[in-house]
Amino acid sequence: MAQEIAEGRVPDGAPGAIERANLFQRHYALIILTLAYTSSHVDRGIVNIVMQPIKNEFHVNDTLLGLMSGLAFALFYATLGVPIAMWADRGNRRNIIALAVTVWSGMTAACGLASNFTHLLMARIGVGVGEAGSSPPSHSMIADLYPKESRSTTMAIYSVGVYAGAMIGLVFGGYVVQHYGWRMTFYVMGLPGLAIAFLVRFTVKEPARGHADGIAHDAQLKSNLLHVIVHLWQTKSARHITIGLTLVSFVGYGGLIFGPSFFQRSLGLSPQQVGLFFGLIAGFVGGLGALIGGYLADRLSKRDMRWNAWVIAVAKIIGMPLFIVFYFSSDLRLMIPVYIASSILGAFYLGPSFAMIQSLTPLHMRALASAVMLFVLNFIALGFGPLTVGLISDLLAPHFGQESLRWALFGTSFIGVWAAVHYYWAGKTYQADIEKLTAN
Repeated sequence: MAQEIAEGRVPDGAPGAIERANLFQRHYALIILTLAYTSSHVDRGIVNIVMQPIKNEFHVNDTLLGLMSGLAFALFYATLGVPIAMWADRGNRRNIIALAVTVWSGMTAACGLASNFTHLLMARIGVGVGEAGSSPPSHSMIADLYPKESRSTTMAIYSVGVYAGAMIGLVFGGYVVQHYGWRMTFYVMGLPGLAIAFLVRFTVKEPARGHADGIAHDAQLKSNLLHVIVHLWQTKSARHITIGLTLVSFVGYGGLIFGPSFFQRSLGLSPQQVGLFFGLIAGFVGGLGALIGGYLADRLSKRDMRWNAWVIAVAKIIGMPLFIVFYFSSDLRLMIPVYIASSILGAFYLGPSFAMIQSLTPLHMRALASAVMLFVLNFIALGFGPLTVGLISDLLAPHFGQESLRWALFGTSFIGVWAAVHYYWAGKTYQADIEKLTAN
């Protein structure tokens, strides 16, 4: 019986076994996909904790560090995500994800072999190439595993990978870099991803497209880039979600990448202390915030679907005063509780945003729609968020010295209010856009 369940050949008269098998397969796939997403953010974010020793060894400025951690990575990550997503809308998504994990894990380890800044930059581009193949097919698979009524929560669980990856990279990375150097940090954080690639390839099943929505997938329909772009632009709520998500991420990536350097420069913390402080709070508390945001969106949207987006708008408005208090202080006794509260609110956006885009998109476009959204997000937010913070920091350095990074991060944080406006507008048209899609 166990073998038959695993292969999906359960005998008649055992509906309970079928349901339990399906439930296990859904939850198991979500866990493994979340592990893969966690691995991507370990490998993507590990550079944050090693930027100061890299700066010291290769004698580069903040602008070049922002280029390496942001634009150089994002350019390839975002651009290659589109053709890979077109492949995912036609082919086996599980296999694509497994291949992607293998590439980014190997290239992360290769960063430790860099003999100069150019070599390191090329290896980071390789990490971006690998990570381009992860999120769009994962989003598509999760949308086929879970119905839209619980999709914000399940996407929030998947999004915990962002914060879990940041926490692992910062906490363990901070320890390794302080005791063994930045090169060993890349080896230790990159190579374990190969085990996750094995689990994805050989233990996760490819779900049937449209299963969770009760819709039959027409294999004749193929995703088309132009059609997807037009669909996302003409669907008002999708357009505002994409803009809002990009603006939130612009602030988030700048803070995530330069946050450890801020704590080292302005507060005099060691890499290991920064890893514990920044990693545990940003990781654990941020992950908790993602789960709360997804749960609230699903719960409140049962009464009014507009709350899928409005939950995020409210969180951004409430969080803005906390940023002001945080950056105007140098007292950790005040900064820690403020940072905890702002991290919880700041993480509300991921699960509902990803879920709404999937729910607003036809079956044959889902992976590509996710890729287009992530292209805009990562090219602008990841590409120019850290670069902008680094550039502003360098411009302010003659006037503020070591404190220039504090004011660069503070200034960009106000973009969160702009994002809240777009999420409010997205909520106003979300239900009408869903009804229009289901009617077609």
